[in-house]
Amino acid sequence: MIHPTAIIDAEAKLESDVVIGPYVLIEGPAEIGSATIIQGHAVITGRVRIGRRNQIGYGAVIGAYPQDLSFRPDSISGVEIGDENVIREYCTIHRGTKPETATVVGSRNFLMTGAHLGHNTLLGNDIIIANNVLLGGYVEVHDRAFIGGGALVHQFTRIGKIAILQGSSATGKDIPPFCIASGRNSVAGINFIGLRRAGFDLNLRKEAREAFSLFYHQGLNASQALESAGKRSWALEIQPFWEFVAKSKRGLCGYVKWAEIKAGAGYSGEAM
Repeated sequence: MIHPTAIIDAEAKLESDVVIGPYVLIEGPAEIGSATIIQGHAVITGRVRIGRRNQIGYGAVIGAYPQDLSFRPDSISGVEIGDENVIREYCTIHRGTKPETATVVGSRNFLMTGAHLGHNTLLGNDIIIANNVLLGGYVEVHDRAFIGGGALVHQFTRIGKIAILQGSSATGKDIPPFCIASGRNSVAGINFIGLRRAGFDLNLRKEAREAFSLFYHQGLNASQALESAGKRSWALEIQPFWEFVAKSKRGLCGYVKWAEIKAGAGYSGEAM
């Protein structure tokens, strides 16, 4: 199942049913799991581990050097990819920048054409990243998030579970779980459709709204909101909202009304 034009390093370890397309280059000690398909002209380089049933698109590059001036080419770092991911054509996933670190992609994610994952990015599971999204180094994207086409995410920024960053938006501040972010450093509401698809019933969706309202609509800063939230009990499914807020280092996106975003004012939301 290996095309005769492909070049496979002797150090590479491939399961017997891996499919390798024309002009694929695999160099270094890559490990590729069962039923994975690597399409033509893709490049896998360095210490890359890819799980089972993944699809790697035409011209994708996985494991290349990070775009970090402090990176030393003799550093041992890599990329780890789980199972059942679709990584479409011309995506780039760079290796970790510090020794013994990795860029990590979970399972069942869909990376559309031209998406870029910078060094040490951490992706959870069931995430959709649309065309030409740029994730800087050390970005974290949690389970079931959606990032729209052409969005930009600054290094060290986090995107919470079941959150949305709309296309052509940019953020350098953390986006809490369950939120819809748009414009620049701004959130405008709750991702109710995503919550319903994730199995959140009416009561849980209501509680997610209450958490959002407590954080964004009561005139409290992050510390005050956390203190107030600690005075009541929250469903296990909603707890990630407050845990995410408590761990934020870059600050959190500010609230902007949808009308202001549509009017072009949603590009300077004050961060919490």
